[in-house]
Amino acid sequence: MAEQSRTLAVLGPTNTGKTHFAIERMLGYRTGIIGLPLRLLAREVYDRIVALRGPSVVALVTGEERIVPERTQYWVCTVEAMPEGLGTDFVAVDEIQLCADPERGHVFTDRLLKMRGQRETQFLGSHTMRGAIAALVPGVEFISRERMSQLSYSGSKKISKMPARSAIVGFSVDNVYAIAELLRRQKGGAAVVMGALSPRTRNAQVALYQNGDVDYLVATDAIGMGLNLDIDHVAFSSLSKFDGRRMRSLAPNELAQIAGRAGRGMSHGTFGVTGEAPALPDEVAQAIMEHRFTPIRKLEWRNAKLPFGDIEALIAALEARPDDEWLSRAREADDLGALKALSELAGVRSRASDGPSVRLLWDVCRVPDFRGISQAEHAGLLETIFCDIHERGHVPVDWLARQIRRIDRTDGDIDTLSKRLAYIRTWTYVAQRKGWVDDESHWRGETRAVEDRLSDALHERLTQRFVDRRTSVLLRRLKQKEAMVADVNENGEVTVEGEFVGRLEGFRFIQDKGAPGQEEKAVRQASLQALAPHFHLKADRFYNAPDTEIDYTEQGGLMWGNQAIGKLVSGADPLKPQAEAFVDEVAGADVAQKVQRRLQHFIDRKVATLFEPLLNIQRDESLSGLARGFGFRLVENFGIIPRGEVADDVKALDQDARGALRKHGVRFGQFTIFMPLLLKPAPTRLRLLLWSLSQGLDEFPEAPPPGLVTVPAGASGTVPRGYHSMAGYRAAGERAIRIDMLERLADMLRAEDSRGGFEATADMLSITGMTLEQFADLMNGLGYKCERGEREKVKPVDQAVQEAPADETASTEATTPEAEVEAIPDEGEAPIAVEPAEQTEQPEDIPAASEGEVLPGDTPAAEPSEPEIEVFYTFTWAGRGGRARNEGRAKPAGGAKPRGKGGKPGGSKGKPRGEQGPKTFSARPDRKKDQIDPDNPFAAALMGLKDKG
Repeated sequence: MAEQSRTLAVLGPTNTGKTHFAIERMLGYRTGIIGLPLRLLAREVYDRIVALRGPSVVALVTGEERIVPERTQYWVCTVEAMPEGLGTDFVAVDEIQLCADPERGHVFTDRLLKMRGQRETQFLGSHTMRGAIAALVPGVEFISRERMSQLSYSGSKKISKMPARSAIVGFSVDNVYAIAELLRRQKGGAAVVMGALSPRTRNAQVALYQNGDVDYLVATDAIGMGLNLDIDHVAFSSLSKFDGRRMRSLAPNELAQIAGRAGRGMSHGTFGVTGEAPALPDEVAQAIMEHRFTPIRKLEWRNAKLPFGDIEALIAALEARPDDEWLSRAREADDLGALKALSELAGVRSRASDGPSVRLLWDVCRVPDFRGISQAEHAGLLETIFCDIHERGHVPVDWLARQIRRIDRTDGDIDTLSKRLAYIRTWTYVAQRKGWVDDESHWRGETRAVEDRLSDALHERLTQRFVDRRTSVLLRRLKQKEAMVADVNENGEVTVEGEFVGRLEGFRFIQDKGAPGQEEKAVRQASLQALAPHFHLKADRFYNAPDTEIDYTEQGGLMWGNQAIGKLVSGADPLKPQAEAFVDEVAGADVAQKVQRRLQHFIDRKVATLFEPLLNIQRDESLSGLARGFGFRLVENFGIIPRGEVADDVKALDQDARGALRKHGVRFGQFTIFMPLLLKPAPTRLRLLLWSLSQGLDEFPEAPPPGLVTVPAGASGTVPRGYHSMAGYRAAGERAIRIDMLERLADMLRAEDSRGGFEATADMLSITGMTLEQFADLMNGLGYKCERGEREKVKPVDQAVQEAPADETASTEATTPEAEVEAIPDEGEAPIAVEPAEQTEQPEDIPAASEGEVLPGDTPAAEPSEPEIEVFYTFTWAGRGGRARNEGRAKPAGGAKPRGKGGKPGGSKGKPRGEQGPKTFSARPDRKKDQIDPDNPFAAALMGLKDKG
């Protein structure tokens, strides 16, 4: 005899284990089907059963998802998607009280009246359904289940004082987002759960909460439908909601369904209100705590026996009234509204002319309006789908691909991604309908992949916006007093427990400016605590690093690679600067001392290496008397002293003292006493830094680029006094010239007639790299009068071999080949021979042609050309007291000698170039080779020495 089928109504409040009980009973049979109120809950139950029995025997069927293995034994479905006629051993429908829901109630009522298992049927829900079930389901057995924990009302609380593990309920998307934003600022963040989320996004958000990454959950009333979460407190931010037609207050049983999520298993829970929600009336609060609610008197119903002969008959059947007092005709649903709208279109009516086409039209009308757009726009989409399937047998592949491709983008904000998810749900639903698309498995996979990508992107945006993940993780670790793991990558980015918290620059932690107020302090505390071992490891690496990895900046900073780890400060001795390390206090005294010692070793060695010649003077015990005193004077001035500042001291030095200093590389130049080895770029850079420290400058001037003979002198007051000497230059006019090149120029000038006047030679212009105008400004700055003149320039007949004058367009900042700095002769020594700049060989002068005469190689001109005028300067010594920097710049000085036609001094008045002899850059008077010009300032010392001799 066959076992008689049982029908059970398992009723009770939330947290009574009803769903768990049904799943256990179903798995006790060979086959079964369970209908759940939400796609999210269906997925959760599916995953639980798969974990117990494996994926090969479990099916998941929802409006947008269909996973049906060949050997399916257990079906997990949304109530709307429950397949009929399977004949399974077990059937269960969860949340059966939704029979009274205005929107979906008619579907639940249909399952209550028609769905039965071969051996057992269960209806799970609230005690409020007892009377209705007893009246409509013959032979039903009632099982009452008691709540496993107590639920109590705790009144009103501000969000800022909300306890951890709380769920705050809002009834609109805007309300949920606003609460989540507030929790992010005040509590580190919140997870977001809404019915419109895809299961993948919802599960990812729930995982944030369940794993403890955040302590708060903000949700719609979707959490009231069986989602099992570890919630201790539920707070209502509002007591009313929009039900699709109007705003209405929630009934006590609806509030209880949501509040009952607080407390799980044997853990007690509380509920209350927050924000602008008023306090619950005592009677309502008491009813929720005692689970006493008004029984349901009417169930929503819609005729399920539908004729498909024609559209009018179908509409009439859908609008039929029930004949049972417990049943109430459901209000017009979206699918019926779409059917009525499409039935008025001539193209649709002409196609829906028989049973199969009317059935197809009804199936298309049941596509949910996931997009939430206007009824007319939704009806237009349904018309397109219906006509295509009716004409072609399926939705066109290229059109469907375009629709999906437009949606398959993961850029945009939360609202944009949410809309795309709603849109893809439409095509997911279409792909799930049998026979609607060509290659169903392909399009189901495509739509599922797009939904997954959008779901992941939406979860990421929700987390970015509503979760300060870094703060929440660190606060949780601090609260639990767990040891945290810090990591520093090659770019210095610091992560603690996988969360970016800032950057490690050298031995200082620079916190990311993301957490405000107390959270910022907590983040810093947690970060430094986790970084402590890294400081010690990094200090060991730095201490053993070679000097080549360490450097100093021109502003005195000390660098390890590209990380600032200290700075130089002045010491008691200018050549012994002190290193000051940049180390966070939390790193400890040991780390700070180790870093400081290594920096001090570096700078001490750098000074000892680059200033070795200077330090040798300091250590030379053989120096005595005036030589020793002058040597220490040189040390104090970093190896460079303008001669004018120590003229008397130089005169006081005898030849033995000078010789002893020369052995250390000291050169006694006409303008500067210096050590040529210290003019190289590296010593110059360090010398400027040490000098700036000793002068107490706020901003240190930079060293000139290496290799430049001249540099701009800078306007008065723009550079500190003494800067040019320390840089290895001497300012003269608008530019400053390198002191070693100035001494070479002095050698050339020593042989010139500074009283009678002379012009610049090609060698003078070559070694300075200046134009003639710039050279004149330099000479003016050195104390010479510069008289400008003009004269007719006579061109040689052979243009191909014409002489090459000094290039007046040469670069002002010409460079000389890098080499050892040449030794500069002392005064009285013979000038050092200098290789003249390579020049084009000059042809002999050719006499000027007589008027009208054409010389060989000349091309006769139609008319005589205008004579070409050249500019030249004559330089005479002005005396130390008579320097006039800008004198003679535009015209000759008032006391100049009368000039000839070309303006040239002397007796060549009016003579053409051909009669004056070979072209030259100088106008030196004839004199014996050994004759000394008494007016030449560079010859003064020589004269003095000869007098002594």
